[in-house]
Amino acid sequence: MGVLDTFSLKGKVALCTGGAGLYGRQIVAALAGAGATTYLAARDQTKLEAVAAEERAAGNDVTALSLDLSSDASIEALHKTIFERSGRCDVLVNNAVTRSATDGWDHDLEAYDRSLRVNASALFKITSLFGKSMAANKWGSIINIGSMMGMVGVEMGNYAGTDMNPNPSPIYFYEKGGMINFTRWAASILGKDNVRVNCLSPGGLFSNQPAPFVQNYSDRTQLGRMANETDLMGVIVFLASDASAYITGTNIPVDGGYTAK
Repeated sequence: MGVLDTFSLKGKVALCTGGAGLYGRQIVAALAGAGATTYLAARDQTKLEAVAAEERAAGNDVTALSLDLSSDASIEALHKTIFERSGRCDVLVNNAVTRSATDGWDHDLEAYDRSLRVNASALFKITSLFGKSMAANKWGSIINIGSMMGMVGVEMGNYAGTDMNPNPSPIYFYEKGGMINFTRWAASILGKDNVRVNCLSPGGLFSNQPAPFVQNYSDRTQLGRMANETDLMGVIVFLASDASAYITGTNIPVDGGYTAK
């Protein structure tokens, strides 16, 4: 097998939670384009099906399924459905995220708990379910989609000249920071069965934000720009495939050098 062949996902089955958002869309395209039978799952079936239909039109095997990460039953049903349809799942990308309690610091416990239920508790559960099934097959790759915000403190200077983020919240920073260490923990548990767990921490993705923010943020990176609609694709295929067979428990910033400054 040549080195380029190790990047192929032909014969593999992959699940990406979320999948209709800006980063999720390129994750699905990367998995499917590399040959994987790909499932994407979230609550908004209309948006998911539009992505799946576009991928199928390009000749890829992509299916949209329902998932409510706040529900034990929904997570269990998704696991059952994929194994009934495909008999296995080789790649899990934990990409879905909820945004709750984002407007400031002072919330009651219930508001914080709604966010933590999806972004932490559900992460533990879905990784356990799929990770144990991968362990039974002695092969698997789990990729957690974190954020560079889980690696640094808030940079209020990025928002200078805009009305963005006037009252920052700690919740997303806390959750994404915790995801990085959960990645190390899960890699420790699953490694004996050849299941690898890694984290990607993307930087800010350009999506028509106000010009001052784009300039401030771009100046803060080493490459001088925000992320685009393809910047995550290569590293997703790398971590999902045998090309990264000896890499586990790591966090890879995909942030144009933001966290290296």
